[in-house]
Amino acid sequence: MTAPAESSPYRILDCESLRGLIAELEEVRARLGGRPEEWQVREVGDGNLNLVFIVEGPRGSVCVKQALPYLRAAGPSWPMSPERAFFEHAYYAAVAPYVGALIPRIYRYDAGLYCTVMERLSPHIILRQGLIAGRRYPNLARDIGEYVARASFFTSDLAWPFERKMEGMALFARNQPPVRITVDLIFADPYFASPRNRHTSPQLDGLVAELRGDGPLKAAAARFGQKFLSEVQALVHGDLHSGSVMVTEADTRVIDPEFAFYGPIGFDLGAFFGNLLLSWYSQPGHATPGDDRHAYQAWILEQARIFWETFRGRFLALWSEHGQGDAFPAALFAEPQDAAALQSARSAFVDSLLADMLGFGACKMIRRILGFAHVIDFDAIRDADLRADCEAGALAMARTLLTHPEQFHSVGDVLDAVPRMARRA
Repeated sequence: MTAPAESSPYRILDCESLRGLIAELEEVRARLGGRPEEWQVREVGDGNLNLVFIVEGPRGSVCVKQALPYLRAAGPSWPMSPERAFFEHAYYAAVAPYVGALIPRIYRYDAGLYCTVMERLSPHIILRQGLIAGRRYPNLARDIGEYVARASFFTSDLAWPFERKMEGMALFARNQPPVRITVDLIFADPYFASPRNRHTSPQLDGLVAELRGDGPLKAAAARFGQKFLSEVQALVHGDLHSGSVMVTEADTRVIDPEFAFYGPIGFDLGAFFGNLLLSWYSQPGHATPGDDRHAYQAWILEQARIFWETFRGRFLALWSEHGQGDAFPAALFAEPQDAAALQSARSAFVDSLLADMLGFGACKMIRRILGFAHVIDFDAIRDADLRADCEAGALAMARTLLTHPEQFHSVGDVLDAVPRMARRA
């Protein structure tokens, strides 16, 4: 499906039609307070996909998100089913029992309008904006590590019988348009001269040509593309970058899971980890005479370490406490002498997720520099030469992660290499 059927109640909302819609929702109306004509309604979406409205009343406020029948960043020339809003709602419903307050509260989902009324997160800001501004968030890395561990473990067949997992797989298998975007924009387009691509030119022209002529690099990216399509380990968010996290110093929330599907756990891990590395490489472009950002770069690397270590520790703990699924069934390891073998198998599995995180993270990094839909971390750097230097360091790191994974046996090995790649570029 690329657009709602003509008989569908779907219509693209504006500020006035949304006011009328909200007025009919008793619970939401009570939350806002006052009369509908008193409410302040504004459209604030700045992402690639959807309309986003803030509705403010005398008593409170809500956020309303509507999926468009096309990719907002490209317009009607790139049709895309608004049904992705249904899968976002289904994802929230699936993970809510396990992740608690790490997602926003959902007040109403309108299936006909592909529209979600949810908690307005305030005074939260998008994490990417905070990283560009050089702000520190004490709980961030642990919160996201905890989130990925809980959301992925409790939707895997380590925790569930396979029948329940397969029901989820059947549901989310319909969410194909976002998966097509991922397949094309992350694992294919950046590695050849796609008309959707762009890069900092002419500064990176030579490097881009070299990367697109690197057969082993392209083969490595293709292997991760195959892994993305073939490994159905758990329900994953599908787009867990620093633009899909809202933060304050005390609170962290994950938003925008419309790319949700059953796939490799390392894809979510890599999206967040790779975006932290992109932020690290962008920091010289945001330095000021009073702040060279060196201390902040050290903070970012520490967050990357905490993120992985939190995920690893929590995932293993959840497996030990709640491993009732059909994968590694408890009855198979019932004898005391089985404990060491089970512990070793668990550690090996989680260590394989580190390798996946690094490979998927590298693909994410390359996509954001050479493909469609870049990140403002780099695009906000006005000096093109400086921007290209920052991007070249990130590309060098991503290329090494993909083509020489044997160099990295721990997350510490990766974080030690990050500054070296900046100098090499």
